[in-house]
Amino acid sequence: MAPPNNDPKAAAPKKLANNKASPAASTPISCLFSLQDGNLTVAGDRNGGKATLLSDVPGHVTLTPFAFDPEASDAPRDMLTRAAAHAHRGAFLGFTAPSATDRAACRVGRLPGPRPFLSVFRFKTWWTTAWAGARGRDLQMETQWVLLEAPEVGGYVLVLPLVQGSFRSAIFPAAGDGEEEDDGVVLCAESGSTAVTASDFRRVAYVHVGDDPYKVLQEAYLAARVHLNTFRLLEEKALPPIMDRFGWCTWDAFYLTVDPAGVWRGVSELAGAGLPPRFLVIDDGWQSVNRDGDDPPHEDARGLGALLRRPPETFYDAAALPKHVIRKAAEIESANKAKKKAAKGGATATDELSEFDTKIARLRQELDDLLAKREAVLSKLLLQSDSDDIVNGEGETGLKAFLKDMRAAGLDARIVPAKPSPSLAGTMEDLAVDRIMEGGIGLVPPDQASALFDSMHSHLSSAGVTGVKVDVVHALEYVSESHGGRVDLAKAYYAALSSSVSTHFNNGTGIIASMQQCNDFFFLGTRGAWPWRARATTSGSTTPNGDPMGVYWLQGAHVVNCAYNSLWMGHTIWPDWDMFQSDHACGAFHAAARAVCGGPVYVSDALGQHDFRPAEEARLPRWNRAQQFGGVIGAFNCQGAGWDPAEHRVRGYSHCYKPVSGNVRPTDVEWGQREDTSAMANAAEYAVYRCQSEELLLMTPKSEPIQFTLQPSTFELFTFVPVTTMKIPGVGVGLRFAPIGLVNMLNCGGTVVDVEYYRDAGEVRVKVKGAGAASGVSLT
Repeated sequence: MAPPNNDPKAAAPKKLANNKASPAASTPISCLFSLQDGNLTVAGDRNGGKATLLSDVPGHVTLTPFAFDPEASDAPRDMLTRAAAHAHRGAFLGFTAPSATDRAACRVGRLPGPRPFLSVFRFKTWWTTAWAGARGRDLQMETQWVLLEAPEVGGYVLVLPLVQGSFRSAIFPAAGDGEEEDDGVVLCAESGSTAVTASDFRRVAYVHVGDDPYKVLQEAYLAARVHLNTFRLLEEKALPPIMDRFGWCTWDAFYLTVDPAGVWRGVSELAGAGLPPRFLVIDDGWQSVNRDGDDPPHEDARGLGALLRRPPETFYDAAALPKHVIRKAAEIESANKAKKKAAKGGATATDELSEFDTKIARLRQELDDLLAKREAVLSKLLLQSDSDDIVNGEGETGLKAFLKDMRAAGLDARIVPAKPSPSLAGTMEDLAVDRIMEGGIGLVPPDQASALFDSMHSHLSSAGVTGVKVDVVHALEYVSESHGGRVDLAKAYYAALSSSVSTHFNNGTGIIASMQQCNDFFFLGTRGAWPWRARATTSGSTTPNGDPMGVYWLQGAHVVNCAYNSLWMGHTIWPDWDMFQSDHACGAFHAAARAVCGGPVYVSDALGQHDFRPAEEARLPRWNRAQQFGGVIGAFNCQGAGWDPAEHRVRGYSHCYKPVSGNVRPTDVEWGQREDTSAMANAAEYAVYRCQSEELLLMTPKSEPIQFTLQPSTFELFTFVPVTTMKIPGVGVGLRFAPIGLVNMLNCGGTVVDVEYYRDAGEVRVKVKGAGAASGVSLT
């Protein structure tokens, strides 16, 4: 799903020099929201209707019409003007607490049904997923936003929890009152530190109304931008280089067993097939092939240069060791989960649990044996290579130099006990969180965060690394108690990270960020131009939890979560729908999703396991960035999986894994999201190309919609292009032309770079990116 933005070119923030000429100085329009007699209502902007959103609203709940001081905002003038124009559509929703507290949970009223809504909630510390309902009782914990249908006013209402001062907020369902389920809605503000308290939370959430759900989100985030001044919208940012390049990530190929020989083999395979990766993500980290305790310690292995100059197929087993290690680690994780489940079910330590312990011990020994075998292979190869080819003049390389810089910086790194927020109670169980609780988190004080990131990034940059990937920075919320609370700690770390990335990696665009899907991150940590992981489940995964259909239903869950998460993330960052495995059963399904998502395209193929067709077809510019000559609609059958509120996990629903039918028409394209496509909504005729069936159709706005049926885990892409009519000079015959693009690509319209009409000569010249068949179609 393309992020609903305008021109994505970088724009330097500007302050208004004269408050009298500012947008906020214009005559205010009466706010459409009202809080009277215990009811929160909204009036229609055009039809005069009225909708009651919340009833039984307590007296300490407040509603404040939206307003901002342009002199205090660093937003560009045109953004301030737009925010002022829509100010009457929004208001701050909040409350006052009876006394100062570090965590205030306020029941703000009841959401009686039916009032259908779409929401996104945090089901783990770092991931969010979509959820739909119709009443207050349907809400989930840690809800990041709620979009309510309001047919009485012909539109939609967004409820967006915000950051206020040192507090962040989220929405929760109220607890039931016994016999009758409760439709109460709770707005919770928390600081993350018992030393940080407040009682005024009157601007802890924002409500906005409009007739287009996409524009409601767009206008709401614009309002939050000019109000908070802690983040920037996507339209203010430059395009990261990786967005139009094909890449490879080592994660699914190696997981924790990544090594230089394997990376070299993987790159060589892709390049040998004519698809060299233009960016490489080495994940999960490789700065040294030494283990702790090696003699000498903290020194990079030597001889890698000579090793990598040898043909890769002569020294690396593409199929054996890495996959065996990965599978063995997965077996251990599965056994641990089974043991935990058995313990909850009442198993005793003398029978079932002891059997689990025996099995886990055996699996760990088998894993150690595999790792030892792998280490022996690599050590033998390194001994055969030149041992002096990567030592610099000072005899210091890689990790040694990095650690020297770290020690010189004098960082006060400590292991801090992790304390989860009460707001996370009831979210999905996670072994990673369990390990965090057991071992704590390494932390340097916030005033040393800049030195931490600069030490790491300066070393990587000097070694030729052009970007970094960061994960789980949002785990800061676990260790905020003694550091001013989660908001202030996050501000310090995000500012340090942004500054360091800006200094060392392509003016701040050389970064991919992941596992921070929480609203305080997006409000505090997105001033830079970063691609951000939009997923909530793993793409290309094998069967989860022993479910034989998991290899399929999980893929649909991944794509649909990315689409819904892009709805809110796409206003501040470039949504990254994550890597995928091209040879997976759903490889083409994932490739099609990446081709239209607006994010980077990169695979995570294991060595020797590629299907170059979907990777090649997905490698093209996405339609939401370049100058546009048409639109695209992606239809995906993602049925078969979803969140289970009772089990607190995403699982498969086999009865839903079945064909689905639908239809599309030109008006389904969101033409109005961009200025350069808005006029296309009024075209008299459209050419439509179906990617999978390879059909070309003609439609008018009055044509019957195109009907289609999709089997489970399949897709279809529809490219809509307005038809332009020209007369051929001297012939008198009309020519109708539509630039379809390269039809051998999944998103054929995304290949069109420019179209020029020479009406006097009766010619059309189309510039495309790439090579393939049929760049346009003419119809006389």
